[in-house]
Amino acid sequence: MSAVRPDPDALLARVQREEAKAKRGKLKVFFGATAGVGKTYAMLEDARALKATGVDVVVGYVEPHGRAETEALLEGLERLPYRQVAHRGAALRDFDLDAALARKPRTLLVDELAHSNPLEGEPRPRHAKRWQDVEELLEAGIAVHTTVNVQHVESLNDIVAGITGVRMQETVPDSVFERADEVVMIDTPPDVLLERLQAGKVYIPEQARNAIENFFRKGNLIALRELALRTTADRVDAAMREYREGQGIRATWAAGERLLVAIGPDEQGERLVRAGKRMATALHADWIVVYVETPELLRLSDEKRNRRIALLRLAESLGAEAVTLGGSSAGEEIANYAQERNVTRIVIGRPRRPLWRRLFRPSTYGELVARTKGIDIVVVGGADEASALRNPFFARSRAYMDLRSKKLRWPGYAVGLVAVALCTAIGTLMSPMFELVNIAMVYLLAVVLIAVRFGRGPAIAASVLAVAAFDFFFVPPLFTFAVSDVQYLISFAIMLTVALIISSLTASVRLQANVAGQRERRTAMLYAMTRELAGTRGREPMARAAVRHIGEVFESQAVVLFPDAAGRIRHPRGASTPGSLRGADLAVAQWVQDHGEPAGLGTDTLPSAESVYLPLKGSQAVLGVLAVLPANVRRVLLPEQFHLLETFAGQIAIALERALLAEQAQRAQVDAETEGLRNALLASISHDLRTPLAVISGASSSLVERGERLGAEERKALAASIFEQSQQMGGLVGNVLEMTRLEAGAIALNRDWHSMSEIAGAVLRRLQDRLESHPVEVDLPMELPLVRVDAALIEQVLANLIENAAKHTPPGTRITLRVDRQDDGLLVSVEDAGPGLPAGDSEQLFAKFHRGNTEGTVAGVGLGLAICRAIVRLHGGRIWAETRAEGGAAFRFTLPVEPAR
Repeated sequence: MSAVRPDPDALLARVQREEAKAKRGKLKVFFGATAGVGKTYAMLEDARALKATGVDVVVGYVEPHGRAETEALLEGLERLPYRQVAHRGAALRDFDLDAALARKPRTLLVDELAHSNPLEGEPRPRHAKRWQDVEELLEAGIAVHTTVNVQHVESLNDIVAGITGVRMQETVPDSVFERADEVVMIDTPPDVLLERLQAGKVYIPEQARNAIENFFRKGNLIALRELALRTTADRVDAAMREYREGQGIRATWAAGERLLVAIGPDEQGERLVRAGKRMATALHADWIVVYVETPELLRLSDEKRNRRIALLRLAESLGAEAVTLGGSSAGEEIANYAQERNVTRIVIGRPRRPLWRRLFRPSTYGELVARTKGIDIVVVGGADEASALRNPFFARSRAYMDLRSKKLRWPGYAVGLVAVALCTAIGTLMSPMFELVNIAMVYLLAVVLIAVRFGRGPAIAASVLAVAAFDFFFVPPLFTFAVSDVQYLISFAIMLTVALIISSLTASVRLQANVAGQRERRTAMLYAMTRELAGTRGREPMARAAVRHIGEVFESQAVVLFPDAAGRIRHPRGASTPGSLRGADLAVAQWVQDHGEPAGLGTDTLPSAESVYLPLKGSQAVLGVLAVLPANVRRVLLPEQFHLLETFAGQIAIALERALLAEQAQRAQVDAETEGLRNALLASISHDLRTPLAVISGASSSLVERGERLGAEERKALAASIFEQSQQMGGLVGNVLEMTRLEAGAIALNRDWHSMSEIAGAVLRRLQDRLESHPVEVDLPMELPLVRVDAALIEQVLANLIENAAKHTPPGTRITLRVDRQDDGLLVSVEDAGPGLPAGDSEQLFAKFHRGNTEGTVAGVGLGLAICRAIVRLHGGRIWAETRAEGGAAFRFTLPVEPAR
């Protein structure tokens, strides 16, 4: 076994996971393809074996389904009493979670993990699903043994429905199944299971006949059995990978087949991809297609580099995982990646490098043979280039991407020539005082700088020119290429070799740094867009931010298209932003909106379109379409670039859905508040109008029926009560109308300069009758400035506050009206010596339809203080309530003072 030191972070994470698991109980799942395979039977046999070893095993819930064999295994095992549930007139028995927690055995048996608890029963269960009961048991440190069928695993529900035509309503989340400490596969061949069904060992005879004719058809059983075995195998494979990562094992374990197909930009690529597909199909194995972008391949023409786009897209269309790696050596990168992914076979093409070049640098095949152990290397013969180019993927690639490189390369060679000439001039100045080796270093420095700035080609040319110039100008005999001393030939050879090696390495580092920088830039741009979208509100601002970021990352024009109320895609309205795509094809966008699949450039749907169109998928619907027109199609058609674009689209969709949900939540809150206000208004009006209406009705009926027999004083009293109650009703309705006008903004302030003493006097005169039982103290300093207010509205504020104090204090309680000067305005206070404010948040007193004492006899709909707050805010002030230190309540509000003109 080949092992390396485990990664410290991975080791720490593993220790933390194990510590968390140690505190939980262990979950053991007996897993099968369908009912009747023997899961419960195997669970009970295992429980009896544990009991024989002294383990505290208790049966929490087991459903024997009338099977005598199962009933026999239950004998001798402690069983918890069932919880009796009354459900829709029937008596049901169910698992008693509280009894299990109170008993707290070491191991508890709970059958049918996917079972739904009767939520409508009495008593009601704590959880909706049995797997939630099991989670609580595990958190309590109780080990649980349970059973589940493959059709009840959530992610497999659609697959099972496609096989059997039956969709299961009771499912278990994949996370619960994946966190199980042990899964025991209970397998029974379909023929044996059908025999058990016919013998009545699974269902009663009538149910068995229906089951065989419908769900338990032999084809269904075979497919479900394969699905269960594959699910178990995937779990075993995941456990093996986790163990290998935890132990730092790099060597391949060929427990299951996994293929890696290594391709390059040559004509062998298509043949390799198709050979890998055939091999993976024959082996029922996962397969990966890998392209390594080395510095040497980065120097190829655009036409040859673009060929890999078609190859990787072909691989993805055939079901492979397409991966692009970067590094200086293709063989080294492929070998490392194969060991990381536990690959068992590597498929590569026949070596094309000439033998003499392999002497200096091994081929990819040679590197793989030297660097891999335990991995089979499969070499596929060469392909006919003409037949490869007839492939529709390559035809499309040529149609879209037959571009000529516009990069000018001659400036690098020109600079190299100038640099050698400059070094020669510097060497001429140095030659009288320095040895020749120092002058050679100057030339090497120039070669390094040329390699860093202009790449390999100019650096190699500069290396050759540097050696020639050094020989011609500084090595005796001067000004000739003849060499008098043979040792200088060795110096020339070493100097040229060192220059070539340095230039090659520097150019490789430069190219790799450029690739790494581009990847880092893409990641940073994705983060920047996500962060900006998170802080943006509104659909249109989000779309503009997304268009700007996508344009920068993919060097393209983009636009986000939204559907209208009828679901038809429309062009965005308003002025377009820089980088926005104009004239997007709405027909293609509509297809993407309707089907939720990409279309346009480089896809299999409407490929003649100039742009690529991606759906912005939310959790429930497609929210819009992202259209991208790239300046260089390689920026979006490379599989990793296309996946990156899909990631951008996914982040945009998440942000849009978040904004949509926020709007819906806000509307729902407004609707709820509106409904609450309506209910409160109706309740308040019905409550507070009932008394005056009753008084008016009683008084008026007395006048009508007994008016002639009543005395003058009695008639006058009845008429006065009718007038008083009608006035009260008018005030209630007036408050409601006033609040409605204030909230609708229908009131325009009639501002003018007024004295607070005049406003206070008018209010006290109007309330004189109502304040007969309350002495009022007025404290108004003489030097108060005039205020520019709407006098009628401020009078209403004061009247409401003073009347409110009179209503909620006992007769004889003193009320004080005080006005104080502050730096930025006036502070108006209405104080009383009554019982004070009710308990709770004082801000609630100013809420609409809020009454401080809902059980009291004081009439009102709870709008007086809300009206006061609305009026004060219209004037630019604020209002609040507080409890006085000496007892009682105080309501205060401020009014800004404007300079007189």
